[in-house]
Amino acid sequence: MEIIFGIVRWVVIIALLGIVLFRIFRIIRPFETGLVERLGKYNREAKSGLNIVIPGLERIIIVDMREQVIDVPPQEVITKDNVTITVDAIIYYEPTDPKKLVYNVGDFIQAATKLAQTNLRNVVGDLELDAALTSRETINTQLKLILDEATDKWGTRVVRVEIQRIDPPQDVQDAMNKVMKAERDRRAAVTEAEGEKRAAILTAEGRKESQVLDATGEAEALKQVADAQKYEKIAIAEGEAEAIEKVFAAIHKGDPTNDLIAIKYLESLEKVADGNATKIFLPADLSATLGSIGAISELFKDEKSDDSAKTSDDSAKTSDDSDKSTEE
Repeated sequence: MEIIFGIVRWVVIIALLGIVLFRIFRIIRPFETGLVERLGKYNREAKSGLNIVIPGLERIIIVDMREQVIDVPPQEVITKDNVTITVDAIIYYEPTDPKKLVYNVGDFIQAATKLAQTNLRNVVGDLELDAALTSRETINTQLKLILDEATDKWGTRVVRVEIQRIDPPQDVQDAMNKVMKAERDRRAAVTEAEGEKRAAILTAEGRKESQVLDATGEAEALKQVADAQKYEKIAIAEGEAEAIEKVFAAIHKGDPTNDLIAIKYLESLEKVADGNATKIFLPADLSATLGSIGAISELFKDEKSDDSAKTSDDSAKTSDDSDKSTEE
């Protein structure tokens, strides 16, 4: 039994020693600050790390120095144009003086919440519904300035204030939805009309460009045809000129007589007369040509006379031969 009592005694002693040591040595984390009170009076500020506190005489209050959030519950606010809306907000703050935060305000969270609700009613109440719905940044800025100034004596700094929602009554919201729907429909109609206009313009421009390209192609084709005809006529003219030059050279080389030239001239006139032309232009030296023709006709007459005389002589000779045969 004595052994058991001895073991229990040592366990109790160790437990008490652990509790005492725990009360004496306090570890403060980097984002915390400790306020040490001795006999109920503020004594000193304990920094992060290992700190010694005398049990029974001193106690330590830990203050979180990180940025924290307060959620302001929704509340009804009457706007300047007598519309009741529901508004709520979020407050971001950080402690700057832990001593003021602990000793200057009993419940900072509740105090900041009530202060935010009161000033939120004042700020939004000075605005009409449309302005309140579209001026969130203005409300946030004004509310932050008011709360930051009011909470400075509590050892905190308001970092920012964010309005979460601004909800008008259901009937007002339905009317706003109808207006927004009508506006969207109008914009859609305008957009559709602009699209159709643009499409018509593009179609007209495409048709215009197509017609221009067709006209350009036709003009180019006509130009090519004309060039081809031009080159054809030039080639024919050059060929005829070359043929005339060769004929002319052959004629002069053969040293033709005037009679031969006149005959060829008549043959050419015959071909001209067989054509469809209603007018025939004769050369200026027609008289000389006609003179050659007259000489040729006289030549033909002489040849015919000689042939007639020769024929008569042959007939006479034949008659004489017949008479001689009869007499015998």
